Amino acid sequence: MTPEEIEAAVHAGMPQTVEDLERLVAIPSVAFPGHPEAPVLEAAALTEQLLRSAGLPHVRQIPIEGGFPAVYGEAPAPPGAPTVLLYAHYDVQPAGDPGLWKTPPFEPTRTDGVLYGRGAADDKSGVITHVAALRAFQGRFPVGVKVIIEGQEEYAGEQLEHFIESDPELVRADAMVIADVGNPYIGDPTLTTSLRGMAAFTVEVRTLAEAVHSGSFGGVAPDALAALMRMLTAMHDEAGDVCVPGLARGTFSGQGCSEEELRATAGVLDGVSLVGTGTVADRLWASYAITVTGLDVPSVQGAINAVQAVARARVTIRVPPSGDAKTALDDVTGFLRKIAPWGVQVSFGDFATGTGFRAGAGGPAREAVDRAMARAFGQAPREVGQGGSIPLVASLARLFPEAEILLYGAEDDHASIHAPNERVVLDELRRIITAEALFLSEYAQG
Repeated sequence: MTPEEIEAAVHAGMPQTVEDLERLVAIPSVAFPGHPEAPVLEAAALTEQLLRSAGLPHVRQIPIEGGFPAVYGEAPAPPGAPTVLLYAHYDVQPAGDPGLWKTPPFEPTRTDGVLYGRGAADDKSGVITHVAALRAFQGRFPVGVKVIIEGQEEYAGEQLEHFIESDPELVRADAMVIADVGNPYIGDPTLTTSLRGMAAFTVEVRTLAEAVHSGSFGGVAPDALAALMRMLTAMHDEAGDVCVPGLARGTFSGQGCSEEELRATAGVLDGVSLVGTGTVADRLWASYAITVTGLDVPSVQGAINAVQAVARARVTIRVPPSGDAKTALDDVTGFLRKIAPWGVQVSFGDFATGTGFRAGAGGPAREAVDRAMARAFGQAPREVGQGGSIPLVASLARLFPEAEILLYGAEDDHASIHAPNERVVLDELRRIITAEALFLSEYAQG
């Protein structure tokens, strides 16, 4: 197919593409503990159906021990052509407080060329990017194709890592496309060449057999919540830099955004300072970050006058590509145990880890995607880092050191992923789909 024919096919398919994305977004496929499993399995079934509709002759669900199924599809390579692996995930983050959403999170809503809904960007747009790009070829693919769509990336991506490590030939390819990132701005094409890894855990503090009356015992009985708060705040210094021993700061050689751009993108309120020191790129892409993502304590509405006997927190560590997630996990949990006040009982559990990634020198796949993105966007892509983590990427890089790994997608920095009012700009989705289809054609030509 010529580039013009590919562009026309993608354009003609966009109504079906958007409809299929809406069907996916309508499914609350939250693969976190405590959420219903049925919608996750429903999303897996729809993903399987969509891959079949893309013309792949072999599609199936693959059971993943300890997690939800991956959906896998493949088509053999034409003689002499390379093989490309396409990755995305169909599970999503929890919606959080529905009162913070302008539209219901699992009722996809189109407004002025934008589709709102949980997972519309992260990462059901990635699933649909692969489906729509493949559809453009009507089953006559210029390269060998392998597709793996994960079902539990947001909570515990290491399960798919373990599976891939046990059967690496399933995903062996010359180039690997990870459609789970995006551009800083709409229409600003980028390739992500650096990812932070991650580690996460739950910490529990116990002080009493049970909660006791604060009037009778407050001031003497040790408060588990107060102890936990002291421990959590000790992980950062006054400037907001991580101060856990062993977690050194790093530098990023590429160009990041300014503090003003970061403030605007993140919605930092007037008068509120950014945290940490060094460049924004250093802090986001080359240094450790620690975030408390959840607390199990009485709510304000349900508060009673009691000294708390137990308190728990969920803590996430973002690990630079030069760091090791398991070592960081040990450093942070060891630090919290050491500084715990008053002899409180501290325990840790529910661990998760994922390794970071730094892309190697470009080869024929990088050259092909550069040309494809330049045509689709009207300008050549630039390189950026990402502060987020994609657990599978580092495993693929380690298992297949000769493969070129390319990271791009339809998300952007204003897409509100992991937050209320997540959205994807449909014209950006079209450009990414076009770029991927053009890439498959360009890569086949060498």
